[in-house]
Amino acid sequence: MGKKLKELAGDVTESQLASTVKESAQQIWLAGLGAFAKAQEEGGKVFDALVKEGESIQSKTRKMTDERIAQVAGKAAGTWDRLEQVFEDRVARALGSLGVPSKQDIDRLSKRVVDLSAAVQALTEGKAAPKIAVKPVAKEDHAPVESAESKPAVAKPAARRSAAAKPVPPVTPADVLNTLPKTGDE
Repeated sequence: MGKKLKELAGDVTESQLASTVKESAQQIWLAGLGAFAKAQEEGGKVFDALVKEGESIQSKTRKMTDERIAQVAGKAAGTWDRLEQVFEDRVARALGSLGVPSKQDIDRLSKRVVDLSAAVQALTEGKAAPKIAVKPVAKEDHAPVESAESKPAVAKPAARRSAAAKPVPPVTPADVLNTLPKTGDE
């Protein structure tokens, strides 16, 4: 390699050739350092620009994702509400077909028991009993039972209470249910 270099240099002495090579190497070195510094400087700017763009894209993506999640959650909530209603309806029908009374039936019977208990208590204490309208209980009939306030009580002479009269035990909803006529389903 040294021979080829000498042939190319021609008349140039070895010391001149060495200094030329040295200068060229120095310039190459400095160019490399300059390129490195420029790349480092520009790289920092490019890196910062990429970070800003990434943050922007992330916020847009998060916003879109939140909107989609809200849409899906809304649809799911509506679906769950409908499913829950269908389930409740089917359970109510199944219980009805088994003869299990509904909440409205129990409420109606409870009110009737309270009214009847008040009437029995009034009779046992020798007072005039409030007049209570007695309606047959039908599953389809959801009309409220008339209360004592809706009809005036007929005044009867107060009967004297005998010493042998015993207090009547209170009536429970189960007692009332047991007195209702049985249907042909059972």
